[in-house]
Order: sequence, then C-alpha cells, then structure tokens
Amino acid sequence: MKRWMSGWLLMVFGLLLTGCATTSVQSNVTAFHEWPAELKDKSYVFERTPEQDNNLEYRNYENLVRNELKRLGFVEAAGAKAAQLKASLEYGISMRDVRVIEPVAVAPYWPGPFWGPPWPGYYRRGYYGPFYDPFWYGPPIIEQRDVSFQLFTRQLKVKLARVPDNRNLYEVTVVSEGTNGSLPTVMPYMVRSAFADFPGPSGVPRRIELKME
Repeated sequence: MKRWMSGWLLMVFGLLLTGCATTSVQSNVTAFHEWPAELKDKSYVFERTPEQDNNLEYRNYENLVRNELKRLGFVEAAGAKAAQLKASLEYGISMRDVRVIEPVAVAPYWPGPFWGPPWPGYYRRGYYGPFYDPFWYGPPIIEQRDVSFQLFTRQLKVKLARVPDNRNLYEVTVVSEGTNGSLPTVMPYMVRSAFADFPGPSGVPRRIELKME
C-alpha cells in the first residue's frame, strides 16, 4: 500500500513540475514561393501602408523581420530605387471563448460510515480524525470538471516581391493558437517560424514549435 501511495505522490509532483515547465509557441506555417535558384542581389526595402508608417507596434515587428532577413543574407537598401526586393507584413489577433469538460483526479478518501458530528479536519469529500493515516485511502477518484477559458488566434503574413515588376516571390502565413493574448510576447517566435528553413517547401503546411525563453 505504501508503494502505491508513493507512486501516486510522485505522479502529483510530476504534474506540478509540468505546470511550471517552459512553455512553447506552436505555429502552423504555409509558404508559397517561386524563389529563384540563384538570387545575387538580395537588397530590399520595407513597403509600408500610411497607417503602418506611424505605428510603433508595427515597427517593433518590422525589426523582428529585419533581423531574420539579415540572418539569411539580405541587405536593407537606402530606398526603393536601390533595392531589388520589397518586404511587407500584416498581423492580427482574435479571441474566442472555449468550454471543455475534462477528467480530473481528486484526493482519495475513506468511504466508511460516519459516526457523530464532523470534527476539525472534516472536509466535503470525506473526513479524517486524530488517527488519520493516508495509506487507508483508496486510489484517486476521477471526476469531470467544466473548464472555460479564452483562446487566441494569432496571425502573421509576410511577403517578398520584386521591385521592378511587383511580382511576388515569397508569401508565408503563420497561424498560432494559445491562451497567451499578448501579441508582442508571441510575435518573435512567429517571425522565426515564418523564415524557418527558408524558402522551404512551397505549398506544404508545416507545424513548427519553438520554446519560449
């Protein structure tokens, strides 16, 4: 019996550790591209809408894309006339309420008869007295719990097009869902996912998971 109880305590301790573990960002990534086999001139500029041009949040995300392009060997030009490519990005977040029914293990209790009024230490699922011994108890009881939470859908789209003829060469869409509604917190991982294995397979959905630092 003590061996069983030790195993149950280890299971509970493992669940607590899981709750404290480092979280990650999972993203569904789909890229469509007609990327040239050889592209000698990788100069680019950002193409912004009037609203983006004066948006500090946008500029923060633009810097994230800029860093990824630099890592891939792209060079930012001084202006559109000096660039071969132009980069643009769009982003957004939406929320919906979710309700699920999930099984939960609750503390075991001795189901014996009840003698007299409850004393200190009595609780709603059972009771214990001054001679309480946890090893008298049976295995955990599985109950159904109603859980409601908010689920956020985060989206990012990045395009790379040729300046001379405005022809799109690379279009990637990143969709990530989770309970974190802070887009600035999640965006660095979504941008990294957008350029993972660049240019990657065209038209093939991929699921990329990055641990949050």
